[in-house]
Amino acid sequence: MPETGAPPASLRALLTLAWPIVLARATQAVVGFTDALMVAPLGEARLAATTTGSLNFVALLLLPMGTAFIVQSFASQLRGRGELGRARRYGWYGLCLAAFAGVLGVLASFGVPYYVTWFGFDPEVERHADEYIAIRLLGLGAAVGVEAVGNWYAGLGNTRVSMLIGVLIMVANVLGNYLLIEPRWGLPGYGVAGAAWASVGASCLGLVAILALFLRPKQAGAAPQALDLRLSEWWRMLRFGLPTGLNWFLEFGAFVLFINVVVAELGTTALAAFNIVMQINSISFMPAFGIGSAGAILVGEAIGRRALDRVWPIVRLTLATACTWMASAGALYFLAPATLMAVFQPEGVTSTTLVSVGASMLMLSALWQVFDAANMTFSEALRAAGDTTWPMLARIVTAWFVFTPLAWAAVLVFDGGVTAVMVSVIVYIALLAVVLALRFASGRWRQIDLVGEPELI
Repeated sequence: MPETGAPPASLRALLTLAWPIVLARATQAVVGFTDALMVAPLGEARLAATTTGSLNFVALLLLPMGTAFIVQSFASQLRGRGELGRARRYGWYGLCLAAFAGVLGVLASFGVPYYVTWFGFDPEVERHADEYIAIRLLGLGAAVGVEAVGNWYAGLGNTRVSMLIGVLIMVANVLGNYLLIEPRWGLPGYGVAGAAWASVGASCLGLVAILALFLRPKQAGAAPQALDLRLSEWWRMLRFGLPTGLNWFLEFGAFVLFINVVVAELGTTALAAFNIVMQINSISFMPAFGIGSAGAILVGEAIGRRALDRVWPIVRLTLATACTWMASAGALYFLAPATLMAVFQPEGVTSTTLVSVGASMLMLSALWQVFDAANMTFSEALRAAGDTTWPMLARIVTAWFVFTPLAWAAVLVFDGGVTAVMVSVIVYIALLAVVLALRFASGRWRQIDLVGEPELI
């Protein structure tokens, strides 16, 4: 089919789509940030347990959530083709995936004690991380459902729904933390468990709200019709979506193993400091990921219209915007690391070791910001085109056969300390940026047919 016209890439079009996604992703970062911040007064061990538990939960969430992200790619390409009725079915396929993930999350919660004991944490850290992860897993299905439907709306060009639901979840989580972590309003205070329950409750509230929008009789961009769900389309979604989910899961799994084994070997202070650095970095990462996702929506629409010549200008503009944001954040991390880390200093603790160790880590993290922007831009553009299997294999090889042994050797064999921890992460992110850029430049994504042709009934 010949290429059809498509509007040229513009910063205004990108930012119109991006700012609600940026805000939505920022609210997700604030949820983890708030859990850590409001647990910090309870002491270093509980802070380490909450931040470590949050990262481990995210690692388990990434498989179904990453799979659900392909809903956006289908919706945007089908919107570009003008097949809105067909696009709506993929919202339902995402919800089916969320229901399945919810069941697995409940079952997995029973195995958390066996999982956590593998890593040899300090006993107090282990006990609280155990309860935090087990509780958070009860909300796995709700978190995936919010992502699936939010990505469906985003693929249709409506990114404000995810933003509004994200704000709702963030506010609910902050209020829940305020009520449940420390004794207030007649409640005894549930500590780390209270933070976990606040996050679960916020996710469930978000799912109810987004379902109320999705199930309305009239939808923007999709007329009411029978569901007409098709098994072949469900499998097609999994065929292209699972590589993204496995990609995120296994890549982040290597990162979590790095934290649980390598960083934890340096002690509770280093573990807490590194996890705080990652929470702070999530404040810059999530908006940049939102910019990359906005670019992916425009890429998907252009491919759906067969306007492949428009894809590189969109990616180039997205890359420049994401790099500008991440470089600005990196400058702040480099110039004021101690100020940012001091926010997490536990009450009543006079030692400045946590702040000083974290400040040096945060300064080094400034060096990977632009590389991370490139990672998000190219990976999201490839996903929009349906190129998910090759990036999955590249990320897994880079994470497990380059990053993991490099970090293990640098820290545990050569005793490189916290500097070796950060240098390992910088090398990994930079290498991955080069690999994904070369994949996009190869043009193999042009040969992929994501949505296929509509089935004859």
